[in-house]
Amino acid sequence: MGQSIVQRLEIEGWSVQWWQTGKDAIGSSSLDQTDVIVCDIRLPDMNGEEIFCSLQKKSNLQPFIFITGYAEMDQAVRLMRLGAVDYLTKPFVFEEFLMRIREYTKPRRNKGALEDVTLGVSAQMREIEATIGDYAPNDLPVLILGETGVGKEVTSRLLHKRSAFADGPFMAVNCAAIPEELLESEIFGHERGAFTGADKRHHGYAERAGRGTLFLDEIGDMPLMLQAKILRLIEDRSFYRVGGETPIRFEGRIISATNKDLIKVCQDKLFREDLYYRLAVLLLDLPPLRERPEDIVCFMDKFLKAASQRQNRHFQGFSSLTEDMALDHPWKGNLRELRNRVERGVAVGRSEFILPQDMFPDRASNGNAEEAFSPLAGIRDEAERRHIERALARTEGKIIEAARLLNVSRTTLWDKMTRLGIKSERPES
Repeated sequence: MGQSIVQRLEIEGWSVQWWQTGKDAIGSSSLDQTDVIVCDIRLPDMNGEEIFCSLQKKSNLQPFIFITGYAEMDQAVRLMRLGAVDYLTKPFVFEEFLMRIREYTKPRRNKGALEDVTLGVSAQMREIEATIGDYAPNDLPVLILGETGVGKEVTSRLLHKRSAFADGPFMAVNCAAIPEELLESEIFGHERGAFTGADKRHHGYAERAGRGTLFLDEIGDMPLMLQAKILRLIEDRSFYRVGGETPIRFEGRIISATNKDLIKVCQDKLFREDLYYRLAVLLLDLPPLRERPEDIVCFMDKFLKAASQRQNRHFQGFSSLTEDMALDHPWKGNLRELRNRVERGVAVGRSEFILPQDMFPDRASNGNAEEAFSPLAGIRDEAERRHIERALARTEGKIIEAARLLNVSRTTLWDKMTRLGIKSERPES
């Protein structure tokens, strides 16, 4: 595998150094010359985590990408929290691997922007990122679905950055926040004298997008009258300013997003069915945060770092009980709610760790330890339940594969699922 990776990267134009043991890599003077480090977690003489921790002591550590098997997923997630930038699970599609290498060998000025739009470390969001790689090269409309606060605009910005339109502007319009009578003018612009108060020409978002991206957020709240003009924009690739008579060519890409069930909205005659199918040529459906526990802990760390820097405070991290509460929380507001709760914790926290009452004052009353603690058996059962549910999610409900992942027999896993109330079909005998 190592040889084939080296050969392919060299064909693509990169200069590659291949170390076959951890000792050789750490002792090499040319390691400092690399732009990115790709490392398997299992090596003949040590594991990838040991290499990473050894190199992490250096101030100029390069972007670190891990290659891992399913059995080491938890370790890979932990390494992401420690500072690794990415990981790939074997077997992987080589084009996806090349896409990651291209991202991390771009000029350093782009690195921070890329980190700002990381979607998560969970398998679900890694699949979303891979799909974005498939969607990026063309100019077809993309519709992003997901609950409020789940990261639809962040996803759209990542798609823009990886697309052929990345050199153009990213123009975001919140269709629910602009009054209906002003929305058409804001999107398409208007000519001087088009209506009372229009004392000069106004260039709308569609025109300002140029050869970039026009992002229509909360498209499900757009008035029916304006929906017809968006349909024309997509089909004719042109539009008119309000009061204008000359068509203007639209050369950008349209990405739209909504938290509504557009199929139902169409059935209620509040959204045009023909527009829905034109917007949803390419679809991204973002899962809610509560369905991807790995991302909860990952973003807790990310938001803690950002909030601590902004508020000039320092914390060691989160207490284990705070993390447990976070994993059990329903997160109806998704990432937006998580960020707000972490920022609150940073603002009011008095310990070296963020405690439950700092983030969840509605659940942990004034730091009362007796209220917060549960019996040890209950904590053990809950930990097992969460771990089994993660394994089942990772194997798409296949109990045989989940048992193999957890290193237990099918019978043992089924018995635990029955005792813990985890529903699934019984495995074949």
